[in-house]
Formats: sequence, C-alpha cells, structure tokens
Amino acid sequence: MGALKRIISYPLSIVFYLFFGLTLVVFHPLQWLGVKLGGAKGHRGVINLMNLCLLRCLHVLGVRISFKNSYKLPKNRSLIIVSNHQSMFDVPLISWYLHKHRPKFISKIELGKGIPSISFNLRNGGHALIDRKNAKQSIPEISSFGKFIAKNNFSAVIYPEGTRSRNGKPKSFAHTGLKILMKNAPEALIVPVTINNSWKLVRFGNFPMGVGIHLNLEVKEPVNTEGITKEEILDIAEKRVISTIKT
Repeated sequence: MGALKRIISYPLSIVFYLFFGLTLVVFHPLQWLGVKLGGAKGHRGVINLMNLCLLRCLHVLGVRISFKNSYKLPKNRSLIIVSNHQSMFDVPLISWYLHKHRPKFISKIELGKGIPSISFNLRNGGHALIDRKNAKQSIPEISSFGKFIAKNNFSAVIYPEGTRSRNGKPKSFAHTGLKILMKNAPEALIVPVTINNSWKLVRFGNFPMGVGIHLNLEVKEPVNTEGITKEEILDIAEKRVISTIKT
C-alpha cells in the first residue's frame, strides 16, 4: 500500500500544485482590491477565503482535516498562539480555524518578497517580518508587533521551534520571542496549539506530496498566568503543545 500511495502521489501532486498555484495567483489581485476598497477589514475577508481555498486544495491529495477545541477563547482580548511547526500548511490551518481571532504571524523576512499572495499578505496584513540572523532588526520588530497585537486585540502566532520539524518530533522551544511578545502584550492570553501530521505532506520534499493524510489541529487549555513567573508560563505552554504530538 505504501508503494501504491507513492505512485499515485505523482499525478495527484501535479493536480494539487495546479490548483494551489492558481489559488495564489487569483487571490493576489483580490487582496489588492480588498485593501483598496475595504481597508484592513476587507483584506482580512479576502485572506480568510484564500486560506479556506488553500486547505480545500489539499483534498485533491485525499487529505482529511479535523479541528478540536474544548475551550471558549475570548474575542475581545489579544491572544498569543504558541504552536509546533511541521510545514507551511500549518499557516492556513491556524489562519482559517482561528480566523475570528484575527491571527497575525511572525515570519522570516525572505518570505516578504516574490511569492504571489503570500508575500503581499505578509507585507500588508499586519504581520511581523524578521531577520533571524539580525537581532538588531528582529527584536525591535517583535516588540512593535506585540504592541500592535495588544492595541488591536489581534492574535500573535509564534512557532518557538524556529524551524519546522521534518519528522514530526518537536524541537526545543526558544523562548526569546515569546518573552518579548509577553512583555509588550502583557494582557494577552497564552493559547497552546498542537498540529499533527502536516510534516507528512512534505516527507519526500516538495514533490511528490504525501497523500491520504489526516491533518489535525488541537487547541489546548490556555495558560493561567496569574501568580506564576514567565519561565513557568513558557514551560507550561511548551508541555501542553508537545503533550499530544504524534510521530
């Protein structure tokens, strides 16, 4: 069955990339129109629809997607969403499922140019673009991002692992970015999120794609920060994120 899936994955991957690429190309001018005609709110509406379409493209590969959340997250309070990172598809998963909380991402600065739709969104959607090799740029950028999130009751999404896991196994969390966000958005609620199996989409690289995969996103219990230190908050968040990662 494994060999059969691998064979089938080649033609399905070609069809997937056709739909995926077409989605990015179509939504690039739509984002521009959203910004010009509806401002930030209009742009968010276009982005929400784009992320839904990107997830629908995965159905070509026989991918199933499920979400789980047993907690009522406040809509009138900023969130800091702490997630593990397995592939680029983690972004539309979080963006679509938690779109009511207006998630904004911390991304590497290289993605801000050259990619239809994605680069436009990163530059115009209130996200933070950081140079991971330049602390003089990245630290002030994350600080400003935290203040922006706090002021507008948006949600900041951060992947403390830094780079994505190639085999699903969680990497050690780097806490610097989280600490900066917490300092500049002190009222934000810390929300751990666990993503499973998105690494299997790219286990062979970008081609062929994995097929017949079940993607899962689970919102974990938010961290009660009252009466505990930042280090304890970060430790609790990390343990909750990795507690149900399946490898």
